[in-house]
Amino acid sequence: MPPGPVTRPKAVFLDAAGTLFESTRPVAVTYAELAQRYGMSVSSEEVSLRFSHCFATAPPMAFPDSDGQRLEALERAWWHDVVRRIFEPAGPFLRFEDYFDELFSYFARTDSWVLYDDARATLDILKRRGLILVMISNFDSRVLKIIRGLGIADHFDSVFISSSAGFAKPEAGIFHLALERHDIAADEAMHVGDSPETDVEGALRAGVRPVLLDRHGNAEHDGAIRIRGLRELMSLL
Repeated sequence: MPPGPVTRPKAVFLDAAGTLFESTRPVAVTYAELAQRYGMSVSSEEVSLRFSHCFATAPPMAFPDSDGQRLEALERAWWHDVVRRIFEPAGPFLRFEDYFDELFSYFARTDSWVLYDDARATLDILKRRGLILVMISNFDSRVLKIIRGLGIADHFDSVFISSSAGFAKPEAGIFHLALERHDIAADEAMHVGDSPETDVEGALRAGVRPVLLDRHGNAEHDGAIRIRGLRELMSLL
């Protein structure tokens, strides 16, 4: 059975994409429609299946001791390999480099993402209650521009991204960095995210209380409290 509610946590850790914001259009549709413009015809359904497989089997996006332009180059190369593998079964993709350039730039744009309806109001309430707010994400450094553009960057006391942190969820290391930064114990924090595999498992490994955000009613994990929207967090505080 999931553990009971947390009593007066000092910090709330939150995942980024899929928890606070989502792409304005389905990712697979964007991939497929843009590929069509560059001469590659693959259905969005096939892209979706291949994306799930290639993303899940890619090495962690974690590059210890890297920053600046080197970090950005490593992040871009990571995505280049994932996207290349997505289209491999479809045969030669002659204009792949041009395609990837536009795709990578597209998902760096703020207007490619939208906040969930409950995100800003929930962050406002958490800040008013004096909680430490930390973003812990397996996204790359593009997320920093995205959250600034979406107007939520100032809500966070710190942001930990797997690529620069050197640890990717579900590794406990990225959570330990956040706990150390704010000088809090693991049982004084909860982590909210939409992935049982990365968010819940990672929090459990670090001793942080996990909260599984299941917006679509299709995720579960015996070790986490499950909520259907961010507003339900208030009942756990």
